[in-house]
Amino acid sequence: MTRSDLVNRLAERFSQLTQRDTEFAVKTMLDAMSDALARGHRIEIRGFGSFSINRRPPRLGRNPRSGEQVTIPEKRVPHFKPGKALREAVDLEAPSEGSDVSELAAGVGADVAADLAADLAADGAAAGARAAAGADRA
Repeated sequence: MTRSDLVNRLAERFSQLTQRDTEFAVKTMLDAMSDALARGHRIEIRGFGSFSINRRPPRLGRNPRSGEQVTIPEKRVPHFKPGKALREAVDLEAPSEGSDVSELAAGVGADVAADLAADLAADGAAAGARAAAGADRA
């Protein structure tokens, strides 16, 4: 699923949101998550999983061309650990269409993302109205 697929799915599910509002909500949510990770914070979305930062210590490596040793600096890399519900949904081999498990597999991430996107879209619309009101005063 790509970012545009997510935007399209959310726009279909929440008809009261325009495509532009949905794009703004997804962008805002992903930006907020990226900023939190860049500051070293942990993100936990119940039923979906958690995002954290892992530290890779500095080490010695080799230049493959020359064979000389090079120092590789410390790195911080994002890490995702899936939640129990997501792990179970993905681990299923071939659930039948009518089973509760197939519904969980289809909606575990979409439900969380849809709820977050709707909340962010509402917050974004309120922020836009406040900005417009401030521009009218100037």
